[in-house]
Amino acid sequence: MTVRRDFQEPARCRPDLVIGREDLFAGARDQLASGGSVLLHGPAGIGKSTVLRALAEEYGATARTVLRCSATESESHLPFLALADLFGLVLDDVSPRLPLAQRTALESALTGRGESSLQRDGLALRLAVLSALRALAAHGGVLVVADDLQWLDPASAELLGFAARRLGGTPVQLLCAVRTEGQESQEYDRHLRSCPPGTLAVRLGPLSRTQVAQLLDHRGHGQLPRSTVREIHRTSAGNPLFALELGRALADSPTPPRPGEPLPVPTSLRALVLSRLDMLSVEARRTLLVASAGARPSPALLHAAGRENAEAECAQAAELGLLATEPDAPAVRFAHPLISAALYAEAPAHERRAAHAALSTAASDPIERARHLALATTGTDPDVAARLAEAAALARDRGAPSVAAHLGLLAARHTPADGTPGPEERRLQAAEDAITAGEIDLARDIAREVLSRASVPAERVRAWIIVIDTAGHTMAEVDAVFPQALADAGDDPRLLALVHYQLAWRALIVEGDFTEAREAAAHAAELAARGKDRRTELLSLAFQAQTETLMGHPQAPRTIERALKEPQDPRVAWHHNGAASARFRWLVMSDQLTEARATVTALLREVRRRGSVESEVHFLRGIAETELRAGHCGRALELARESLRLARDSGIGETASAMLTSLAEASGGDVDRALALAREAVEHAEEDGDQMYLSRALGALGYAQLVAGDPAGTVRSLRRVRTLELGLGITDPARGRWQGDLAEALVRIGEPAEAQDVIDVSREHALRLGRESVLAVLDRSEALVRAAQGDLEAAVAQLTSAQHRLGKLGYGLEEARATLALARLRGKARAGTASSVYDEATRMFRRCRALPWLRQVDESLTAPEPEPARAVPDALDALDILAAMERQVAALVMEGATNREIAARLFISVKTVEATLTRVYRKLGIRSRVDIVRLAAARRAK
Repeated sequence: MTVRRDFQEPARCRPDLVIGREDLFAGARDQLASGGSVLLHGPAGIGKSTVLRALAEEYGATARTVLRCSATESESHLPFLALADLFGLVLDDVSPRLPLAQRTALESALTGRGESSLQRDGLALRLAVLSALRALAAHGGVLVVADDLQWLDPASAELLGFAARRLGGTPVQLLCAVRTEGQESQEYDRHLRSCPPGTLAVRLGPLSRTQVAQLLDHRGHGQLPRSTVREIHRTSAGNPLFALELGRALADSPTPPRPGEPLPVPTSLRALVLSRLDMLSVEARRTLLVASAGARPSPALLHAAGRENAEAECAQAAELGLLATEPDAPAVRFAHPLISAALYAEAPAHERRAAHAALSTAASDPIERARHLALATTGTDPDVAARLAEAAALARDRGAPSVAAHLGLLAARHTPADGTPGPEERRLQAAEDAITAGEIDLARDIAREVLSRASVPAERVRAWIIVIDTAGHTMAEVDAVFPQALADAGDDPRLLALVHYQLAWRALIVEGDFTEAREAAAHAAELAARGKDRRTELLSLAFQAQTETLMGHPQAPRTIERALKEPQDPRVAWHHNGAASARFRWLVMSDQLTEARATVTALLREVRRRGSVESEVHFLRGIAETELRAGHCGRALELARESLRLARDSGIGETASAMLTSLAEASGGDVDRALALAREAVEHAEEDGDQMYLSRALGALGYAQLVAGDPAGTVRSLRRVRTLELGLGITDPARGRWQGDLAEALVRIGEPAEAQDVIDVSREHALRLGRESVLAVLDRSEALVRAAQGDLEAAVAQLTSAQHRLGKLGYGLEEARATLALARLRGKARAGTASSVYDEATRMFRRCRALPWLRQVDESLTAPEPEPARAVPDALDALDILAAMERQVAALVMEGATNREIAARLFISVKTVEATLTRVYRKLGIRSRVDIVRLAAARRAK
């Protein structure tokens, strides 16, 4: 097929076409934009054709002629077929420009009139293809798009390769895709040699689990539970075609797979991966079925399961490409996980049960034996249920809560209705294990299933608590649950304590009322103590302590001590909502960074051992925050990004992780990325009605805006934080540490009086609570106020003191910021010595790996710091309908400043100046800068 047209502007590639391929796509795009060629390669279904189409859509618009061909296996024996696809529609255009012998050979090959062949007309045909491409290129660029090069008929492949190697200097580009197998495959070398010199070979690899989730969501399968998405990723090995087919099969299936069973494999994929299965002997096929049912199959396990000729039968399967050949490895590994799943799905139910029965005695691990026993058994069986419950407990102790959850569900399925414990209790334990593992969707589904059947108050309340827990920071969505949970709890103090503990969280997250949250937590602790529920009592005390710490309440240290008293519950000791976590928060806010780091590192180690995903996300953020405070920006950024990846993978704590990662990006990474993450966190917090994290997210946004050179934006964001925290009852300035940034931004936009007010109010609370680092940062900001007022000597003295104190406390980044501010002041005072005064700031930011701040140093050197914006002249006081920024811009217009000069003075862009002036004109009913001066003069005359 040939497309020839002139385009006015390039087409745009739909981003959904390249999910998970953004970096590869960008590299290929750059190669094509520079005039080069691209060869995409990878296994079947990996997305080569998708990326090829996306690139062709975008870059076909820049070429005058696009030649296309897409070969198939069934047609690969037909000579010159691909050549006919490429040149068929342009033959009439190019034939008159070819020498007679070449024209005759090409027309004969393309039309089939005559008996042209490479043996007879080889040179003429080769030169004809080369001449045809050159003739087309004489009128504009040519893009040759060829998919599935491996199926190109040999004659066409030879001719295209001959021409491609000789097109140097001609505006002809190739965009091709070829199937290759295996990570180390070099099959594309042959095709690469047939491409123009300098062709970029791009290998498409498997998608990550997050990318598979995005792909499924885009194709309408976003409702699948995360645990199912994880299994789709494992079974498909990240192959997008396989993942989509599995997702479609699950979406169409009326019943989900039973716990422990592989995913259902659609017929389309079974045919694709099992085409060689019929070549196996019956016994070899049975051996492979046992291997597919096992978690870690090996020859020894297959022997123990009764497969006496396992080695020979596995060798037969390996020859057919069904098993991977690894001579040094004892395991039996399928060439692709989908082969195992398809083989299992293809087998009749009685053969599957027989395989599991054999493995239930052959497996050495008690957890595996119990799982196979369950899958080999039909109906209820108390003995099987008990063995499964024991295996779930063992998995829980090993730090495998996901395994424990699925074993628990199997135990519940085999538990008789009158069993002790009953099936609902076992389901609830499985749901709690699922929460620990981060499988929130699974936990919620189990809880709702229990609520549809259970009548026992304790089971119902426990299920309601799971529903609330799985809501996370979107607690407003489950408001209707609380009255039902309280009704089911009756007057039982143990059950009431569970509900009131959740009500404490609701007061904080939904209502933003720290006082109510503290009182609810204290009441929950009292109820739990009465009901002798030590675990809930400790969680409630820890929550009370966290709330008091954030409020700056004097009782916080005492409540932490109460929460740390013996006896302790090990499930609370390491939990992210436990007393140790509350103590970590108190240590950070009290400037004890070394001890805080040691505390949270130990907690992270323990939760990883136990497999608690939610706590792991939380403590990764905790370490990242501590490293950021200490000025280790590179390390903080790595940890924050890891936390964000895990949060997005599990769906737990995404808002908080985006907020913290924004702070880390603005300090040590990419400022644009920081702004995007902060805005994402603000949006999510607003959508969730989460007042607590909304203020934190706005604080991160304000900081990123400050680093990005947008002080006006910083002021807008942090003024909102100030209002929010006042309403929340938060008085401790160490909670968000935004006060210094707000004061600095206010100075930059010419509002020193408001900056001083922020400093004075914050200092009062910091002095009361002994927040030394906050006091030092406030002094740094106050020095900027003094400098703006013209008292440079006092400003330098105050900055020097703040710099030393921050260094002594271990706040490396804040110390470096004080050093930069000091350099800017000294640079003004010592004309001609600007470079030397910035040396120390450069050294300190480099030590912190604070790349965005290093760029600020460079900007200060190349464009000396402008004078701080001055207060609005009295002449404009009457123009009270203007906002502060609008008055500033109007005042500078009166002084005769250009838009560029105003932008430099106010630390804003020229576009912002222009937009501000437009608003001024509209508000004042005028049309130009001259009118501003006239209006002000008239007001002054009055």
